[in-house]
Amino acid sequence: MHNKISTWLYRISSSYLAIISTVIFMLFLILVMPDQTAQAALYSAEAGAPDTTVFYSVDNLLHMAESYGEQGRQAYIHARFTFDLAFPLVYTFFLAVCTSWMLDRLRLSGNNWRLLNLLPLAAMVFDFLENSCTAIVMAAYPHGRPLAAQLAVIFTPMKWLFVAAAFVLLVVASLLISIRSIRERKNH
Repeated sequence: MHNKISTWLYRISSSYLAIISTVIFMLFLILVMPDQTAQAALYSAEAGAPDTTVFYSVDNLLHMAESYGEQGRQAYIHARFTFDLAFPLVYTFFLAVCTSWMLDRLRLSGNNWRLLNLLPLAAMVFDFLENSCTAIVMAAYPHGRPLAAQLAVIFTPMKWLFVAAAFVLLVVASLLISIRSIRERKNH
């Protein structure tokens, strides 16, 4: 299954789609992100937010839920199922297309290397899992949902690990393409 998804990403990824995904990603960061960040600051106050924290404990998550208050928890849940459904799709589209396009240009040998284009999809899956678990905790507060809270504590660092790895891969692939291009120019 993962080979089929990876192959499909390589097949659809073109310079045209890489440009479109980059423009959408940049527009989202410029037009949508500032407003969402400001709204999150209103309900999270000094408590922080689980989705912007790499490591936190179940107690930290419950403290956040308490600190947000009823309206803050409702705003948090609403954001998880509106903005935080869209943003993972946007960054995954950008990362998956651009990474696939660049890795394809590098002509990597061996299927295992080519499967690196799936890193953005793993990030998105863990992001959605984190959002679901934290929303369950917020909705159930003050009645605990220990399993959801314990899973959120695991899913959040996994999300950040895969997001970081996907961006690092994109940068490394860009550098390798640049180096290859410079070498080819010197040889000609």
